[in-house]
Amino acid sequence: MKITKQSRVFAPLSLLGGVLALTLSACGSDSVNVAATGPVPVANATYGDGGMPAFYTWQSAVPNQPGVVLRQAPLPAEFALDHSDPAQNARLLYTSTEGVDGKTPITVSGAVYLPRGTPPAGGWPIIAWTHGTVGIADICAPSFRQRSDRDKAYLGTMLAQGYAVVATDYQGLGTPGPHPYLVHRAEAYSALDAVRAALAAFPGVLSNKVVAAGQSQGSGATIATLQYAPAYAPDVRVVGGVATGVYFPLVASGTAPSAPAQTGDAGNSVYLLLAIRGTGALVVPGFDFRPYLSERAQPLYDATVTSCLDQLDTLQQANGVDQTNYLKAMPPIDKIGAIVAATSTPVAGSR
Repeated sequence: MKITKQSRVFAPLSLLGGVLALTLSACGSDSVNVAATGPVPVANATYGDGGMPAFYTWQSAVPNQPGVVLRQAPLPAEFALDHSDPAQNARLLYTSTEGVDGKTPITVSGAVYLPRGTPPAGGWPIIAWTHGTVGIADICAPSFRQRSDRDKAYLGTMLAQGYAVVATDYQGLGTPGPHPYLVHRAEAYSALDAVRAALAAFPGVLSNKVVAAGQSQGSGATIATLQYAPAYAPDVRVVGGVATGVYFPLVASGTAPSAPAQTGDAGNSVYLLLAIRGTGALVVPGFDFRPYLSERAQPLYDATVTSCLDQLDTLQQANGVDQTNYLKAMPPIDKIGAIVAATSTPVAGSR
């Protein structure tokens, strides 16, 4: 794989050290030979649920084994990437583990893109792709939409070089429940279980030799994937990772998180509101953030559960929302601090 000078290449966890301290209709059989004891997901529009085909909602008890394929269907031909085989690309619904509490069985969706041609001996090696910010509404799930031109070019290059791409949507994107935006354990679990599911769905076609790769939001997800793989998914052979557009909050061990700054890049108000609305639903359930928002930020906050990033950016610009004016009062530090802590990665033990 070609690495640009803006990229950072990371070794496997054995060199990174440490573990994060943060706590359609169905095509194919719905039969799963695993004890199903987990909760049934419940759609909730306040989390951004809705607007999705039936494929994305599992209405039976969720198996308590992560990485189990629940459904598999062909990916629409118009979603194919350059150098992928449209006849082989697939959409998956699979089991994973809720990344905030670290134990509840959940369902996650994603996509698999296979290179054209005959797999090499042992199967295609895998790129576990962790995508950048798209939003927190279900309709923003990458397996449900055309990917951005940048991602098409990036992933197409990987496919041309002989890698299959296994791309999770992340917890709560596409499937019911909140998307814990920037909670890197949740993203890592989703990515690792997508690989498990893909290996089961394509036996002999895929090789259990995995490179994690991610952009922007996905850069933190890739780093977390490297960190969590040995303990959470020792059966997944992650040999390294590539993170581009690297940005994720860092909190040194023992350092108290602070409230969001009110200065800086104006566009960051969108990302802050995504974290407050998506992650806050899990970290501080029932907390109403609206009374602390300025009048001009209210429409943007409401739109986070119905619109994706491009529409949110347009609305943010139209209403003149930025980090200096999106708040009218500071929220309670324990509430906002809990969200910041959940979306932060300790730096101790990592390099």
